[in-house]
Amino acid sequence: MSPPPPPSLTKPHPTSLSDFIFSAFSLFLFYSSTPNSNPNPKRRFFKFPIMPLTTTASNKISTTNHHHFATPQSLSDWLRPRLPSDSFAAWGTTPGTKNIHSLWLELADGETSLADSTPPVRTVEVVVVRVKDKKNRVLIESHQQLSNGDVRNRSRPLSEKMKPGETVEAAVVRAVKEELGSILEKDAEFMRIVPDSYSSKVEERVSVSYPGLPACYILHTVDAFVDGLPEGEFCTEEQDEYQNLDEKERCELAVSCKKHFWKWVDSSDISS
Repeated sequence: MSPPPPPSLTKPHPTSLSDFIFSAFSLFLFYSSTPNSNPNPKRRFFKFPIMPLTTTASNKISTTNHHHFATPQSLSDWLRPRLPSDSFAAWGTTPGTKNIHSLWLELADGETSLADSTPPVRTVEVVVVRVKDKKNRVLIESHQQLSNGDVRNRSRPLSEKMKPGETVEAAVVRAVKEELGSILEKDAEFMRIVPDSYSSKVEERVSVSYPGLPACYILHTVDAFVDGLPEGEFCTEEQDEYQNLDEKERCELAVSCKKHFWKWVDSSDISS
C-alpha cells in the first residue's frame, strides 16, 4: 500500500464530497511528481504522516483521553477499581509482564494514552520494521530478556512504540538504532527504507505486558535493509529506553527490555 497523501496545512472551507476528493487527489499528484534530488540513492528515507488518514484509526484516537498521573501510585489508584483484581495483581509478578512503573513511564513519555473507561483502553502507535536481507529473509525477534531476568517470546519483526509528534521515518531510524545499534558501526549510513513498502492497520487485543488491560495498537509497517548485521542468530542490548526522562529512580523500578535475540526467517514463512 502506498503512503496516504499528506493532510492539508489549512482548514478547508465546507465543500462537497466530490470537490474534496478532487482536491486531495490533485495534491497527491503534485507531491508524487516532485523529483527526488537526493544524491545518495543508498540512504532513501520517505516522509509519512504520523496517523494514516483512515476512519478506523481516527476514531480510535478521538475516543482517547490523555490523563496526567503525577506518580505511579496515583496511576495505580486510578486503575485498580477499573481492572479485574486478579489481572492487576499479575503485573510485574507473572513472568513476562511489566509493572505499574513501566506503564507510568510510557504515559509520562507520551508513548501511551488511556481512555477513561472501564476497563481503560491503552492506545499505542507502533512502528514495525521488516528488516530484510539479500536472501529474501526477514529479521525476527525470537525472544527478549527483561530487566528482572524474565525471558518472553516475541516471534515478530523489530517494533517500537512511537513518540509524540514523531514521523514514521524518524521512528524507524530510532527503532533500528535502539534495538540493533549495539551491533552496528556508529555513525554509519546503515539503513534504507524500501520505497512503497508502507502499510498500516489497527489491532485490538488484551496487552501481554499488562494483563487485563485492553489495548489498541496502531501499526505502521515498512520494509528496510540494514547493513552490517550477522548472517546467523545474534543478540543485541537495548539502549536506555527513557534516558531523556528525569525519572532515574522510577526508571530503575520499571520492568524493561535489556536484551533482544534475533534470527532470520524466510519471508514466505512470515504472515502479513
